[in-house]
Amino acid sequence: MNRLKQKYLEEIRPKLKTDFKVTNEMAVPQVTKVVLNIGIGEAKDNDTVLEKAKVNLASIAGQSPVVTKAKKSISAFKLTKGQPIGLMVTLRGERMYAFLDKFFSAVLPKVRDFRGISDTSFDSRGNFNLGLREQTIFPEIDYRNIDKVRGMQVTIATSAKDKQQGRRLLELLGMPFTKEVHS
Repeated sequence: MNRLKQKYLEEIRPKLKTDFKVTNEMAVPQVTKVVLNIGIGEAKDNDTVLEKAKVNLASIAGQSPVVTKAKKSISAFKLTKGQPIGLMVTLRGERMYAFLDKFFSAVLPKVRDFRGISDTSFDSRGNFNLGLREQTIFPEIDYRNIDKVRGMQVTIATSAKDKQQGRRLLELLGMPFTKEVHS
């Protein structure tokens, strides 16, 4: 069992249960899935770009990504319906906890001038979205094999009922949020 999952089951879930006064074990907030998404606009013209990004995302996530395609044609972007425009991976279970453990402890501290993550990216249901500027902060990526530095979006979906529950869950899991300074 992954160490983050074990920590959640043994320490975090009982703490959340008492903090939010939840009587049912199944109603305690938990992470349901993590979605990694890369938008690749130049993939519509060049298939090799898509293949290189696919290899990189597969090494980061530990599973093969799905190619996302345009849902409709947009003439201003010279885009036709069905053209590949990005990659997406959905992580659940053990792979999700392994990714989150690596993400919180090894990847985020490698971000340049890192002072913590702002908690303004929560939606009303406790899900968290984070944009990364470069994929080279992941330890699996070899900088010499990168054709272009690309950003990615990381979405952490939770079963929390609101922002406060989602923030507390991620905080206990190890998400390094910025400390609020009150003056």
